Amino acid sequence: MFPVELRGTRAQTLMWAHEHEVEQAALQQLRNIAQLKWVHGVRVMPDVHLGKGATVGSVIAMRDAVAPAAVGVDIGCGMESVRTDLTAADLPEDLRSLRSRIEAAVPVGFAAHKEPVDVRKLDAQLVGSHGEAAKRTRGWQQFWSAFGELHPGVQALEAKAHKQMGSMGGGNHFAELCVDADDSVWILLHSGSRNIGKELAERHMAIARKLDHNVDLPDRDLAVFLSGTTEMAAYRRDLTWAQEFAARNRAVMLALICQAVRDEFAGREVRFDEPISCHHNYVAEELIDGVPMLVTRKGAVRAGAGELALIPGSMGTRSYVVRGKGNPASFQSASHGAGRRMSRNAAKRQFTVADLVAQTEGVESRKDAGVVDEIPAAYKDIDQVIAAQRDLVDVVATLRQVLCVKG
Repeated sequence: MFPVELRGTRAQTLMWAHEHEVEQAALQQLRNIAQLKWVHGVRVMPDVHLGKGATVGSVIAMRDAVAPAAVGVDIGCGMESVRTDLTAADLPEDLRSLRSRIEAAVPVGFAAHKEPVDVRKLDAQLVGSHGEAAKRTRGWQQFWSAFGELHPGVQALEAKAHKQMGSMGGGNHFAELCVDADDSVWILLHSGSRNIGKELAERHMAIARKLDHNVDLPDRDLAVFLSGTTEMAAYRRDLTWAQEFAARNRAVMLALICQAVRDEFAGREVRFDEPISCHHNYVAEELIDGVPMLVTRKGAVRAGAGELALIPGSMGTRSYVVRGKGNPASFQSASHGAGRRMSRNAAKRQFTVADLVAQTEGVESRKDAGVVDEIPAAYKDIDQVIAAQRDLVDVVATLRQVLCVKG
């Protein structure tokens, strides 16, 4: 059934969705991307929808070039999850207390910590402290010392970036408590590089638009940097730092949430498995069709053979832990979530708080006008999205949300 080839493109564009299921503006975006002479190929995930410049749910392999819009403004945005040794039977009937603890530990929306998190204390608390989570919260001095090398326009934002480390943000970012088919309790969270990633991305996009080789593009938001140039070197430097910020941010958030869970269940020792982590807005150097390429994934995860990834649904449905099949046809990629089927403004016009309450029944969460744009009906059917990529991933665990924290 999939993939299907998008008609009218210069570079081969394979889709894990049918053309009639995708809005025309997004299809035109994909054609514009595939028109760029540096593009080797485009792969389109089943959660595809319109983005700025480049489509969300797209994987783009380019030769000696990269388009900042193909990464997006939330550089390094991604997922983190860990299974606990709690079971559904351990959870209280009313989860409001735990939600309050998580909201007190992790700032949401535009908020930040009043003072930077003391990460030295977190190392002892981190899940799997012998593994990746702890590694990402060490080397702080070296990490922050690189801030002075970033774009001059962000130098006044260092104090803000310190305070936003370990914070969620708004929009579709979240932290959840979920239960799998075996009644094991999981923590799942979604966040990225916060304001500093956005500021870096927008500055580099502005630089790219002014470069001579981008004058005749079908969309100026698709402006690219070329390998071997000072502009590319500066972008890759800032991009790499922002991707690391995002990974560290999720590791700190996870540690803070795990501590909130420990505090809630103070009568017993709560244990945690090794976390699963994945970016879904980033750049990687990979071999595509045997040739070194710069691969951008915007709203897509890497799904190499045996690699674990996380594909969340909306706040009232299900999320999935998956294992990649390493399918070369998709550039070893899979979707990053359900994907929106309508804009935020359209969702606010169409749905009410009463609709939100009905669609999130059984989930301890905000149920007010501030999150109506995140109502499950504003998203595609996550089960259909998973079904469309059977050749890309295997499902390892299905997670049902019981608590959701949003900005």
